[in-house]
Amino acid sequence: MTSTTETSGRSGLSAAVALATTAWALLGGVLLLVVVGINVLSVVGAVFGAPFPGDFELTEIGIAVAVFAFLPYCQITDANVTADIFTSRAPAPVLAALRALASLVAFGFACILVWRMYLGMVDQKTYDYTTAILQVPIWWGFVPILISLALLVVASAVTFIESLSEVRA
Repeated sequence: MTSTTETSGRSGLSAAVALATTAWALLGGVLLLVVVGINVLSVVGAVFGAPFPGDFELTEIGIAVAVFAFLPYCQITDANVTADIFTSRAPAPVLAALRALASLVAFGFACILVWRMYLGMVDQKTYDYTTAILQVPIWWGFVPILISLALLVVASAVTFIESLSEVRA
């Protein structure tokens, strides 16, 4: 295995989580490119009188899935938005403690989101909701989102443990 920014300094489970979140984010990027391609086809098709049917539906689902696919990667690479202006002169242990707290908050929110999104998926499936034009079952979009959120739970736990070890160092 080659060392990447995500896995440098990590080993075992931590490195595996970093690789999994990176691969998942890359899949989200590919999906985003597919959505762009669908929109290009739709615009070009509309110019020639043959628009792509259901492009709006596929764009909605695709963008939602892609956005959630990036969340675990942002967590594991510490790429979330921070207010560095307030902590720029703080000592390393304080910064590590703040990162640990942020990871704990992310863990809590991710757990809540997994729970609520799962229940939302069950409702969508139970009531057989589909998109208007293509009749795509809406619950299908929930599956990769739940995978993303599960990865976010694991990534948050990993970054919490890593930050705690930095606080103690």
